[in-house]
Amino acid sequence: MIVCPITQGPVAAIALPRHEVGEERARRLLFCTYRLEACASIEALTAVEIILKQLDLDQTDGLHDPYEHNLIEINRSERKRELSMAERINKRITLKSRPHGMPEDENYDIQQVAVENPGDNEMLLKTLWLSLDPYMRGRMNDAKSYAKPLDIGEVITAGVVSQVVESNAADYPVGTIVTGMYGWQSYAIGKPDDYRLFKVDPDLAPISTAVGVTGMPGQTAYFGLLRVGKPVAGETVVVSAASGAVGGVVGQIAKIEGCRAVGIAGGKKKCDYVVDELGFDVCVDYKDPDFPQLLAAACPDGIDVYFENVGGDVLTAVAPLLNKGSRVPVCGFISAYNSTDPQNIETPEQVFAKLEHPPESRFFIVTEWIDEFEASAKTLGTWIQEGKLKYRETLVEGIENAPSAFRMLFTGDNFGKLMVKVGDPE
Repeated sequence: MIVCPITQGPVAAIALPRHEVGEERARRLLFCTYRLEACASIEALTAVEIILKQLDLDQTDGLHDPYEHNLIEINRSERKRELSMAERINKRITLKSRPHGMPEDENYDIQQVAVENPGDNEMLLKTLWLSLDPYMRGRMNDAKSYAKPLDIGEVITAGVVSQVVESNAADYPVGTIVTGMYGWQSYAIGKPDDYRLFKVDPDLAPISTAVGVTGMPGQTAYFGLLRVGKPVAGETVVVSAASGAVGGVVGQIAKIEGCRAVGIAGGKKKCDYVVDELGFDVCVDYKDPDFPQLLAAACPDGIDVYFENVGGDVLTAVAPLLNKGSRVPVCGFISAYNSTDPQNIETPEQVFAKLEHPPESRFFIVTEWIDEFEASAKTLGTWIQEGKLKYRETLVEGIENAPSAFRMLFTGDNFGKLMVKVGDPE
């Protein structure tokens, strides 16, 4: 009986060659049955293979059963899976305390917990890309809003791109790329009926875009402009935060629709990008002390559609230029998200109420059109392939850096779509 050098247990039942006190050479080798249950590690399985090679299978009488060898391979694969599961640690970031103003590191708790096993009709999802978006800040407050606030101790909400690495769901085999709302964590348990769970087509566009230009930000731009803004060819469309993940797409769709696109962004570098790379007709720097005058000069025929992302002084400069019958999709109000005195912030409704001809304006949530998400993603992906839609990503490595990266949304340090790379596909 041969003993495994790793486990010190039998690795195979072998009819050894007859010999006389070790002096006679072996006449034949007969391999009978492998004792695979003794091979409790990858190392032990490897040792079996080494022993088999040392015994020179070619010199046997062909009595080696290939089925038994397949058992080794099967057991090896299963053991690798078990070890892989044991090695998986779910790193997650939860809300430790509610921020007062800008979120700081002390408002988060970074935890490492065991990865859950998927149950019936469930999948284990490995996070590849994590989206960072301004709306997350509002959910950290304990205040009434369109979405339920995060509870203390809850994983920070976010859209992610994930890979199915274990599956008990027939329609989601291992390897499937999906997008969903699984938050700031490296693994999650998914179900086929999860809200906002969609398969990602890697052939349509790079998978990172599923949380960017073909995902929620791109779809926000798509539906917000086309369904709320209702642009008509020849009209002037003005977009705040024009270099961002939503604003950049809005202006490009406006151009596709035959409109004149005017962007608003902070600094020459971003304004140049908006015009030179995204194809806007003009971009105005809101940091310029003459911003109101420059915006008016950029819109000699007034503004027909204003896509609102920021509020504050930008909104104040835009409002007097709105034409009669103009439309204002209100997507965000980022200038107020970290305010410590939200009661004194002037809302779009309050600003527009002062105008002689208030625009048609409403706040919208992209999930109003959730049934059309897959179709809109295909349209956006097709525009990318046709060169009609361009984008830029700001990438941060490591989920532990999500809190510091999140602050970039409010300081203007990000360029284009901000996301965190959490892991690589298996």
